[in-house]
Amino acid sequence: MRSIMEKICDILSLVIEILLLILKILYYICENIYRVIIPRKKKSVTGEIVLITGAGHGIGKELAIGYALLGATVVCWDINKETNNETMSDIKKMGIDSVYAYRCDVADREEVFRIAEKVKKEVGDVTILVNNAGIGFSKSFLNHNPDEITRLTNINLLAHYWTLKAFLPSMIEKNYGHIVALSSIVGLIGAPYGTIYCPSKFAVKGLMEAISEELRTLSNGKSSIKFTTIYPALVLTGIVKKPKLRFPWFGSYKPRKVASLIIDAQRRNYENKSLPWFWLPIMKIGRLLPEKAIKCILDFIDSGVYPED
Repeated sequence: MRSIMEKICDILSLVIEILLLILKILYYICENIYRVIIPRKKKSVTGEIVLITGAGHGIGKELAIGYALLGATVVCWDINKETNNETMSDIKKMGIDSVYAYRCDVADREEVFRIAEKVKKEVGDVTILVNNAGIGFSKSFLNHNPDEITRLTNINLLAHYWTLKAFLPSMIEKNYGHIVALSSIVGLIGAPYGTIYCPSKFAVKGLMEAISEELRTLSNGKSSIKFTTIYPALVLTGIVKKPKLRFPWFGSYKPRKVASLIIDAQRRNYENKSLPWFWLPIMKIGRLLPEKAIKCILDFIDSGVYPED
């Protein structure tokens, strides 16, 4: 049997461990407050190879232009070959030649792997991956047909797995890279007429948290690969046909502004960023409230989408 002294030592060791944990928590809280007041310095993206899915229009196109203007080599992926080539052409008209366009259906696993190999051979190893491609339907659950459910899930969620499978290994090998994924404000809280869209964005959040933590664990905290998840409010890209906003200042953006904020978040190594910034802390605090209180707040805000059906 263990002696009393051994048991006392174990208890004291645990108490010291808990006290150290509390000190670390307090330190990181202070660090976070400090970073709100004084943001991290932006890192350079000059010379990086940035691959953007859904680059043919909207946020994706503005991201491609933004990164190109900052000196990165930009790789545009989109299922629409014509609009994707237009993005490349618009960038080249600015006098920038380090831009490439590939037609790719990110929902097609084999096509993602095939085009990814082509990118590696023709451009090089991707160092910044921006999983931007996404679609949405504003319908009541019973009016969604099975094909819509499958298509949305394939593009909004499964495509992230295929691009990660394609590009993450080289990042791990070099211990260098950055993954950016677009979730949504409704990836933090469910909304009417978003029974397919909201879960896909919730899942993106979960995927990014899990893969980031997995790499941290497997590398014993030595992984230098960064992860940034973005949670935008309403973006005027045309996906939402009938927006419902009682207070427009709560979040309504044009694609160019959103792209600028995403690039800023990536360059500052933010792990999570909501647009507007205040939604993420509000959601975290709100989770402490009773469910009925949360519903009262949602009724007051009275924002979302009107159904298309």
